[in-house]
Amino acid sequence: MSRFSFNQATANRWPIPDLVAGCVEAGVTRVGLWREQVAEFGLEKTAALVKDAGLEVTSLCRGGFFNKPDWYPENVRAIEEARVLGAPVLVLVSGGLPPGSRDIDAARRHIGDSIGRLVPATVEAGVQLAIEPLHPMFASDRCAVSTLGQALGLAAPYPADAVGVVVDTYHVWWDDTVWAQIERAGREGRIACFQAADWITPLPEGVLLGRGLPGEGCVELRRFREAVDATGFTGPVEVEVFNADLWARPGAEILADTIAAYEEHVA
Repeated sequence: MSRFSFNQATANRWPIPDLVAGCVEAGVTRVGLWREQVAEFGLEKTAALVKDAGLEVTSLCRGGFFNKPDWYPENVRAIEEARVLGAPVLVLVSGGLPPGSRDIDAARRHIGDSIGRLVPATVEAGVQLAIEPLHPMFASDRCAVSTLGQALGLAAPYPADAVGVVVDTYHVWWDDTVWAQIERAGREGRIACFQAADWITPLPEGVLLGRGLPGEGCVELRRFREAVDATGFTGPVEVEVFNADLWARPGAEILADTIAAYEEHVA
């Protein structure tokens, strides 16, 4: 449990004060936070609350969406929010094709260039940007970066302590090159965040909510954790699940079942 981190998205209807209290009661010392919920409760209030509770913020989600007109000031704000919260990592969901475009190569080049523009701000804040590849079914609208190899290629021009990658099992489990790319990411010092969630079949309507708790689907989650560990990564293991049925349950129940699933199928 020393590495377990409860990502706020797994119980996204749990208000931040209850989330913090529930983690303390359960002996959980690490949380991943989301900007929307933090903004709703208040940035400074959230930072003070988690600090007073002795919780470590392992990541803040999300920056990115570089296909939006306001991407630059929005990401600068996100970097500052991560700094205030003490989050070492800002997860980037990079965005899909710009409106009216079919040029995915240009979209990926723009993502890389945009990340480069953010490097000075993120270095100054002491926050590492983490490029998260999403499953290819999200390439058109949410993220044109679909593989760990693509993410590493986009990160390569920049210092590893400024730009890393996210290994999210839900998004990369299908890729036959993922094991070699995990090894490469570790060798280059770019594993910024490791997230575990299962792939359930059949996917529910609205594939974004098709994640399951560890053990509910088909992903070799422990194999992923062992592969990431083999690179020398000793950081937190976040469990991040988007699932409407799960969200409908009380937060404390979600947390308890998440801990049990993590211990049985990931740790």
